[in-house]
Amino acid sequence: MIQRFDVAANIMKLDEDVYEIMKSPAKQIEVSLPIKLDNGKTQVFEGYRIIHSTALGPSKGGIRYSLDVNVHEVKALAAWMTWKCAIANIPYGGAKGGITCNPAVMSTGELERLTRAYTGAMSDIFGVDKDIPAPDVNTGPREMAWIVDEFSKIKGGFTPGIVTGKPLFLGGSLGRVEATGRGVNTATLAAMEKMKMNPKKSTAAVQGFGNVGSFAAKHMSDNGIKVLGISDHTAAVYNAKGIDIVKAMAYRDAHKGIIKGFKGGEQISGEELLELKVDILAPCALENQITDANAGNIKAKLIVEGANGPTTSAADDILRKKGVVLIPDILANGGGVTVSYFEWVQNRTGYYYREEEITRRADSWMSKAFQNVWEVAQQHKVSMRIAAYIFALNKVAIAIKSRGSF
Repeated sequence: MIQRFDVAANIMKLDEDVYEIMKSPAKQIEVSLPIKLDNGKTQVFEGYRIIHSTALGPSKGGIRYSLDVNVHEVKALAAWMTWKCAIANIPYGGAKGGITCNPAVMSTGELERLTRAYTGAMSDIFGVDKDIPAPDVNTGPREMAWIVDEFSKIKGGFTPGIVTGKPLFLGGSLGRVEATGRGVNTATLAAMEKMKMNPKKSTAAVQGFGNVGSFAAKHMSDNGIKVLGISDHTAAVYNAKGIDIVKAMAYRDAHKGIIKGFKGGEQISGEELLELKVDILAPCALENQITDANAGNIKAKLIVEGANGPTTSAADDILRKKGVVLIPDILANGGGVTVSYFEWVQNRTGYYYREEEITRRADSWMSKAFQNVWEVAQQHKVSMRIAAYIFALNKVAIAIKSRGSF
């Protein structure tokens, strides 16, 4: 995060005092959470909440449950949320949270007790106008519902706006499930228009077939782009005539969320999927998938990052020299936080939009965000990633200076 931050700061000649403020989190909270396990023993878990910035508004960011959670990871993710919200033109700052645990070996009861303990420990940090969590790795609507319930009990009043990504019946928003994947497609189409690529004559490969990747693939397919390859952590499938994405999603949903065994094409390796001869590559899985080891073999001329951090800095340089246009994660996957913002607005007003209204607004906001970053890239003659950082840093810097908070 800092490496790319520094490049953008140097290009835009960011004031040194503002630079010092922006490179460090505004607030770091670390808590110990003693939980009674089902076997009667007590285990203490470490929980984190990092608030990077509130210059543009209350902080926003997900909560992840993973053994990989540590303070350095959460700090970087919180900063990325600041930039992502600024690019999406949402009045939020950035935050991130997490608990170091292995949810795969924990019962539902243990996870609920852990979530409620974390909420209690953070009850003075969270707030509708202060800090608004959301789902992330290994968390979802269920955990958000527990947070709403626990926070509401502590504060003495139903507070659905405390989190986004909730179940619909607790104030969640229509269109939220597919928002990130839909946004990836919107960014793809906007880039294709600039590059004079015809969707009906273009092909794509999508790495990752979870929530983001599957909906990105579906919307690409709906717009005429032929998706030749899809993959998840269990398998990769290639079909030169195009994969039926609706059938693939149905197969996944009927087979415990995986595509292994799907007969809609031939089996290939995950490495081969990234190097397929396609026009568009959408990495929507894990971080560090495109590296200096394979970037030279990538044949796509447009890469759209649905995942967070799928491309390393070294790979960025290789792809740029090859002339590949790359739409960075902090722009490309901003559709999710955009609809999260709509959810928060609906909770605050008590008025709920129709799904078509939400998707129309989200598409419009995503297209505007792309146009803003594209213009900065042309102005400074830099990659879309560095342009995204420049746009975000400039917006946050103006807010910091205007507030005079230092």
